[in-house]
Amino acid sequence: MKFLLAVTCMLFLLSCKESFDNKTYQENKINLAKRERDHPDQFLKISSDDKKNFLGVTVIKGKILNTASIVVYKNTRLRMLCYKNGIRVEEHEDVIPELIKPGTVKNFKIRYHLPKGTDSIALSIIGADSISDSLAESKK
Repeated sequence: MKFLLAVTCMLFLLSCKESFDNKTYQENKINLAKRERDHPDQFLKISSDDKKNFLGVTVIKGKILNTASIVVYKNTRLRMLCYKNGIRVEEHEDVIPELIKPGTVKNFKIRYHLPKGTDSIALSIIGADSISDSLAESKK
């Protein structure tokens, strides 16, 4: 009786196995890669902190996180807006030339002489160049 029950359970488990559709998987992977290439600003997240050193230079330390699952980014372009009393007084653009692989974080440091009285800084990602994984591996 136990043997019959065990055989029935095994047959049931084996019959529930779904077949893996490799074609659909590849199509989904291609579509995801295209979306990640076309919209890097949606997959790159930035966080930063700034302080003024004793020479009067503002030092901005930040991190860029790549939340994409396929695409590697490089030449990430940042926009920095400087505000004084809520009014924008200056704008800068920078490029971080390093490779940022999926799921990784890159640290960066930028130094600027900002206008006197600047009380806040806003950083955002404008865009980035995407490269294939095979190119990223060869550049190691």
